[in-house]
Amino acid sequence: MSTFTFAVSLLALSFLLCEAGNPCCSEPCQNRGVCTPIGKDSYECDCTLTGYAGPNCTTPEFLTWVKVSLKPSPNTVHYLLTHFKGFWNIVNNISFLRDAIMRYVLTSRSHLIESPPTFNADYDYKSWEAYSNLSYYTRTLPPVSKDCPTPMGVAGKKELPDSKVLAEKVLMRRQFIPDPQRTSLMFAFFAQHFTHQFFKTDSKKGPAFTAAQGHGVDLGHIYGGDLERQHKLRLFKDGKLQHQVINGEVYPPTVKDVGVEMQYPPHIPESERFAVGHEAFGLVPGLMMYATIWLREHNRVCDVLKEVHPDWDDERLFQTSRLILIGETIKIVIEDYVQHLSGYHFKLKFDPELLFKERFQYQNRIASEFNTLYHWHPLMPDSFHIEEKEYSYKEFVFNNSVVTRHGISHLVESFTKQLAGRVAGGRNVPKSLLYVSIKSIENSRQMRYQSLNAYRKRFSMKPYSSFEEMTGGTETKPLFKSLRKTPLCNRLLINKNRLWGSVIPGSFGPPPCRNSSANNVRGPCPVVSFHVPDVKETGPVIINSSTSHEGESNVNPTVIFKERTTEL
Repeated sequence: MSTFTFAVSLLALSFLLCEAGNPCCSEPCQNRGVCTPIGKDSYECDCTLTGYAGPNCTTPEFLTWVKVSLKPSPNTVHYLLTHFKGFWNIVNNISFLRDAIMRYVLTSRSHLIESPPTFNADYDYKSWEAYSNLSYYTRTLPPVSKDCPTPMGVAGKKELPDSKVLAEKVLMRRQFIPDPQRTSLMFAFFAQHFTHQFFKTDSKKGPAFTAAQGHGVDLGHIYGGDLERQHKLRLFKDGKLQHQVINGEVYPPTVKDVGVEMQYPPHIPESERFAVGHEAFGLVPGLMMYATIWLREHNRVCDVLKEVHPDWDDERLFQTSRLILIGETIKIVIEDYVQHLSGYHFKLKFDPELLFKERFQYQNRIASEFNTLYHWHPLMPDSFHIEEKEYSYKEFVFNNSVVTRHGISHLVESFTKQLAGRVAGGRNVPKSLLYVSIKSIENSRQMRYQSLNAYRKRFSMKPYSSFEEMTGGTETKPLFKSLRKTPLCNRLLINKNRLWGSVIPGSFGPPPCRNSSANNVRGPCPVVSFHVPDVKETGPVIINSSTSHEGESNVNPTVIFKERTTEL
């Protein structure tokens, strides 16, 4: 950089700092340093525990320099873990090596996250409220200060592009794009079902707040988020949950039978208003399918426990079964769900004992950025194929008769055979679900998220330097340049992230079945997988190649939710 260019840059920065009134708006502190304004034209960076020093926390300490010099980049680590399959097959079969690597995976991931939590949406500095108030989602990065001149601090213009226009031009599906790594709808519905035990925004308080104050895997979506709901769902006999039998199979009870609140449109008959732990799981049959599987699994485990411990009372059978199901859920999430997302040839392992001797202190809190990132609605197809029938969105939503008509076994097999949509790359959100994307953009702006590049730096990832690099191509470059109000179209999730932009097939439970689905369906074990198996194994694969159904743009489930959560 020439002396003249450097001088101009300093002059421009000085101008922005003066205009901002808050010198921290320019994010001068690097490497997780904390910026504190001192007057209107000065600031101080707190570099405590960052491993860096200097005015802007940019000078590495000796041990930090050694660590950074030797440590491979996240991209290098990802490349190593997703290649050299023969090597990883050997590692996976050597117990102590696999355990050591898995222990490192767990501890290194936990070190990336602040614990205890430090920020929330209402404070751009550390506070006791952010730590102690469980009604907030935590924040990985603090919000952009309200006294900054632009929504991104000092960069970009003062107004962001219209969220509806943005969603329509960048996110909305023109034609269904199948996932290139053959992810199945079983994965899509599992993601939706599992995550909504901790993604449960409190609509009365706003997007920064959660109604799921357990902040973790507590299976509140199965047992209810509070004790009152749990008691209504329990049978209070042999530890079991309430249920009904239809066509010789167990299904959830009805709202009329148990008296819990569920969200159904007025036209749904009472016999189809199933009652489960999460009040919105009547939305689509895929969610009710998983709710039914876990209901059956809980009652099955109760039977096993009662046989082994005939002296146990109802309460102990219930509480122990819940703990067992939590363990089963975490095992599936780590060894199948996360395995599928990671694309690693290294075989992930669920074993709590790996950390028993570690100084492992971690307070779980769900981050609002995590909630926002998980809007994976591109996974949804244009229509749903079950056995020989095709359902449109209008026929599919709030229709529990689909579950009982086909039965769990056929739903599992059909969703395993149907390809989900591609998440990465944009332009693949079904038109019927676009309102969720619009609301997500609006909520992220309301919570004043920092830029995408700020988050990439926070997790030691290389910031994007161009639109082509961010989107993976040149097709959307003119579109972004016409819409941009900030250097990299900030606060719009493009769904192009190396952490999850390259998904490789992973098994949910290859035949013979080894998961809760196998134990809770009638008849032969269905093929159950988070990726669509080969045609020779399962028969024809369902690929939605049609364009989006224009006539379904009026299907908006939130109308009957009275502006409750848009996360579903």
